[in-house]
Amino acid sequence: MIKTITRSIYARENVTTGIVHIGLGAFHRAHQAVYIEKNLNRHNGGDWGICAVNIRSNHKLVDLLTSQDCQYHVAEYTDSQQAHLREVSAIKEALFAGEDKEALFARLISSSTKIVTLTVTEKGYCLTPADKKLRLDDSNVKHDIDNPSTPKTAPGILVEALYRRKAAGLAPFTILSCDNMPNNGQLTRQAVCQLASYRSKDFGQWVADEVAFPCSMVDRIVPAMSDESLTRLQTELDCYDPNAVMCEAFSQWVVEDNFPLGRPDWELDGVQMVKDVHPFETMKLRLLNGSHSLLAYVGLAANYKTVAQAVTDEKLVGLIRDYMKQEAAPTLSLPDEVNVETYIESLISRFANDSLQHQLAQIATDGSQKIPQRWLNGSQERLDQGKSVSAVALGLAAWLLYSCGENLQGQAHSVDDPMAATLKDLHDQTTDTHQLVRRFLDLTDVFPSQLANTPELAELIHHIYQTLLSKGPQDCLPLDRFLVDTNLVNTKVLPSGE
Repeated sequence: MIKTITRSIYARENVTTGIVHIGLGAFHRAHQAVYIEKNLNRHNGGDWGICAVNIRSNHKLVDLLTSQDCQYHVAEYTDSQQAHLREVSAIKEALFAGEDKEALFARLISSSTKIVTLTVTEKGYCLTPADKKLRLDDSNVKHDIDNPSTPKTAPGILVEALYRRKAAGLAPFTILSCDNMPNNGQLTRQAVCQLASYRSKDFGQWVADEVAFPCSMVDRIVPAMSDESLTRLQTELDCYDPNAVMCEAFSQWVVEDNFPLGRPDWELDGVQMVKDVHPFETMKLRLLNGSHSLLAYVGLAANYKTVAQAVTDEKLVGLIRDYMKQEAAPTLSLPDEVNVETYIESLISRFANDSLQHQLAQIATDGSQKIPQRWLNGSQERLDQGKSVSAVALGLAAWLLYSCGENLQGQAHSVDDPMAATLKDLHDQTTDTHQLVRRFLDLTDVFPSQLANTPELAELIHHIYQTLLSKGPQDCLPLDRFLVDTNLVNTKVLPSGE
């Protein structure tokens, strides 16, 4: 094992807290905190230390970090033989804000807090996946409307903090979403402004007029940590840190440059500051994240456990390469400096990094929240043009199979999804597979009506689903041969001329 090390060189007393981060987990520690760490190392301290907060779960992580003065290590693996170990001290304080959020609010209304960042996953914004409106049927959203001073949701916390800042005569902080959603800044704005309007119309308008919600695109593969991961770090890197995180060496952060109260000069630390993030985030969502979800559901059906295992299967590599080149890439409008062919091949190479042991089951979580932006938005564009969405159809059939909570060998698995109960009811209450697919596509919180009501798509998903049940995923690949063999190649959504 070839190992290099970078240590924190600044004194922690030279750092003040300028960023509050909501959603303290492995990804934040391996991504945003690393960029801030580089910035603080370069300046020998500064005004951009982090207060990192969990609001619902993982109290243990907060306690562990606090016991180590919030210092930890990030192991950045190029492959199984090369790794860089980075000491990170950028998090000044870790909080768990469950029922009592006053310590969090004290940080949020501090005049030193200029930026609030978020990694709360797609479901944490409390928006419906299909139409991006606030989930007014969510009990926590209802609570925040009725009890705004004691919020439970991330948008509710931001609204209350902004309300208190306005009352104190303080300018609003900038809110920067770092979650995998298209137009994540605009979606955050939608959730916060809509919730703020319930406080008062004037306050809602103040939030809309005065608060900056820049978009960002984040990219780094960070598997969930396990006891096995920690043992590997001890064995391979002599790293005995219960808070350590492993990730790939690659990292990218593209940020819309809109920070009225100022920001770190993190363009000198590798962050791309741009006017328009949309082309980059769409590329990443549809190519990287879309391929990840395709590998997750089809790979799990094929009984693979990790991404690296799945891409040893030439049929699965062919599937994701065809999906990216034929279905996803044509829907993108990319800057001239981006070579999409090179990006696609780099993704396949990154997926093959066997040092990460990235679990397909982790990627498969929250499918109802992820699939609309990863697959369906681009697929709707393809359908509108009468072009193929066969790879997405296979992915949807495999997700439907996964959502029953049992694999093809009859082994049970958990379905971690906000709509898990609804999906289970579909399977429990529907014995006819045609009806099952129809009810699946009728999930309006997931599927746009125009896409759901394309009969050829429903027919294709149904046929693939039946094949998965009877023969397994290998009989669906390669897709072009499968479609010819099943006489589906000339349907509206599968033109033979493509």
